[in-house]
Amino acid sequence: MDVSLVTWAVSLGIVAVLLVVDVAVVGRRPHVPTTAECLRHLALYVGLAVLFGVGVLVTSGGQYAGEFFAGWLTEYSLSVDNLFVFMLIMTRFAVPRQYQQTALLVGIVLALVFRTVFILLGSAVVGAFSWVFYLFGAFLVWTAWKVAREGGDDEPEDFHPPLLLRLVQRWFPSTSRYHGGRLVVTEGGRRLITPMLVVLVALGATDLLFAFDSIPALFGLTSEPYLIMMANLFALMGLRQLYFLLGDLLARLVYLSYGLAVLLGFIGVKLVLEALHENDLPFVNGGEPVAWAPEIPIWASLLAIVVILGTTAALSLARAARDERAALRS
Repeated sequence: MDVSLVTWAVSLGIVAVLLVVDVAVVGRRPHVPTTAECLRHLALYVGLAVLFGVGVLVTSGGQYAGEFFAGWLTEYSLSVDNLFVFMLIMTRFAVPRQYQQTALLVGIVLALVFRTVFILLGSAVVGAFSWVFYLFGAFLVWTAWKVAREGGDDEPEDFHPPLLLRLVQRWFPSTSRYHGGRLVVTEGGRRLITPMLVVLVALGATDLLFAFDSIPALFGLTSEPYLIMMANLFALMGLRQLYFLLGDLLARLVYLSYGLAVLLGFIGVKLVLEALHENDLPFVNGGEPVAWAPEIPIWASLLAIVVILGTTAALSLARAARDERAALRS
């Protein structure tokens, strides 16, 4: 896929404008968004993503359009899972509802920065060393197993502070009171960090950990850095609205972890098969490609993603409905 610098600049410029508008709106009036407001913004971002995919279809063909939609859906599903952790962080630090938008928005900006770095590094590594797909694939399969195992816990998972957050809390004096969106205040002649800064560190560190899962998964669906970048951008731009819109619905997605485990496992196996198909490691098949290794076409990947996520959502909502009926009878 031949993407010119002008295309890169225009695409990132449009996203930057949307982000600046978002920052301006939230910064001017911190508030809890209404359902109608969330739906409008979410419809805008989803519509832009679909429009972008159609544009890729028209200009570059169905293969690349399928790769974008597969990557976008995968990133969106992983982002929904990330919202559970965001909610734990907000609860753990008792962030006032009117300031949660601000915290989420800064967290999303940090995620965009981290993932841009990961995508650039990942594309450079993949371009130089095709065998890295073995490592990506094995990592995703291991992550799938870990996610599936943790998904079996009935109790909600506690928030475990990342190392960076623990260091910040240990090294810097802080106040226990929120001061709007301020990160540092002066009390009694001392400069103290506020809980808002601690929350932002927690979100940033968590986003960094999430990138280790999502970026290898996207490289398993497409090797085009431009498509990976845009899939990430469109998924993350609607994450703040999704956080407030879903609310209690997230708790009803009881099988989400299992669905994501299957999804990550599928992409991990796909990566390993692709690595075998293009093998150049001397200790694997004498350095020759493995002829029997099948290639999974992008339409099959896209179909698998839709089926996995749709089945997960349907089974989760059916389970939640059964539990509610049982609770009413008891």
